[in-house]
Amino acid sequence: MFKDNWCDTTKEISEYSDICKGNLLIDPSLYAKYDVKRGLRDVSGKGVLAGLTKIAEVKSYTIDDGEMIPCEGKLYYHGYDIEELVKGFSSDNRMGFEECTYLLLFGDLPDKEQLEEFNKQLVKYRDLPGSFTRDVILKAPSRDMMNSLARSILTLYSYDEKADDLAIENIMRQSLQMISRFPRLAIYGYQAFQHYHEDQSLFIHAPLPELSTAENILYMLRPDNSFTEMEAKILDIALVLHADHGGGNNSTFTTRVVTSSGSDTYSTVAAALGSLKGPKHGGANIKVSMMFDDLKEKVKNWDDEKAVEQYLADCLDKKGFDNSGLIYGMGHAVYSLSDPRATLFKQYVERLAKDKGMEEEFALYSRVERLAPQIISDKKKMYKGVSANVDFYSGLVYKMLGLPGEMFTPIFAIARISGWCSHRIEELIGGGKIIRPAYKNVSRHRKYKNINER
Repeated sequence: MFKDNWCDTTKEISEYSDICKGNLLIDPSLYAKYDVKRGLRDVSGKGVLAGLTKIAEVKSYTIDDGEMIPCEGKLYYHGYDIEELVKGFSSDNRMGFEECTYLLLFGDLPDKEQLEEFNKQLVKYRDLPGSFTRDVILKAPSRDMMNSLARSILTLYSYDEKADDLAIENIMRQSLQMISRFPRLAIYGYQAFQHYHEDQSLFIHAPLPELSTAENILYMLRPDNSFTEMEAKILDIALVLHADHGGGNNSTFTTRVVTSSGSDTYSTVAAALGSLKGPKHGGANIKVSMMFDDLKEKVKNWDDEKAVEQYLADCLDKKGFDNSGLIYGMGHAVYSLSDPRATLFKQYVERLAKDKGMEEEFALYSRVERLAPQIISDKKKMYKGVSANVDFYSGLVYKMLGLPGEMFTPIFAIARISGWCSHRIEELIGGGKIIRPAYKNVSRHRKYKNINER
């Protein structure tokens, strides 16, 4: 019904592709010759300093006499340790995502009255324009929820009379609308996919004003609207841990790059969604889940460490899973000894595993987390340590919560929109220059030839 008749690869397209591969490939040795910080990171993995921010800080090392010394990873939101934030709202038996969103946007923690008023604003902005669900989301359902979400965001531009107004007051209004509407847009996109592509019953549940973001995700997604308190709390913590990660991650940097050009909020967020969709970024937890499904199929005895080690070694040798040479969920561009989000998450994952009767699966994840760093260290030249990242456990959590794989990355987006909007506002307030890194051309100069002489 929705298939493009021109999507088949033709012989001509294959030939065009071969020409590109031959003419556009750059000799890898040239990156070292010209000291190019490929990926905006140096050979040790340290990022190129491209800007300043107050919003979030990622700490993975200390400096002693000019030497970088790896330390246990830390993540701060406006100076507050993420571990203390989670401990704080958890000890009060409260949901924390809305509170952390307030912190990211405004730079300080709200008091009770401020948090209550902020929650009322989020509830007010959850509504979608009239007939938007029918005319946009259900009209051309996508097989990919991130594309569906991006299309919805771009279409909302047409419903905003002040779409291009860059006044901070207007950007704040747009940001609150984005944060409030993301769960609804993502989940309705999934329901449309299930109905039109998978022949499942269509049900659309409106969010309830008294429920938090995490509670409403489960309420809207499940046919019977039911969820337990533990399920909602762990999903809430997942949202908190994914809400921001400093200005250097790929999607947030994309947000700041597009913002610096003076573009509108809708285009900016759509660009960030495109970045987050990639399997090297937000899509990594899906890869982790798929890798473990493959591992469980290939290794029948999960307690057999030698068999698990061999499976992981085969993955690194491009002989296992998807032949990419990666053990998904292991390693991070910044963290070395530990990812604080994974460390924190693991405590709650274990509780949920016991509640769901999935202790054996959790034990397998723990075993891989323990074995993989040494295997990677033995087989690859490492400039820093390797540890499990947050994607390693988030996929397992979503699976235990019964969330469909199609929703894994959109859940990440539902959380990260808080950080994107905060960085967009910070970039605009700072009034910085357009972000425009340099690229060195390494092609030779040639003289034009008449078409009959080529």
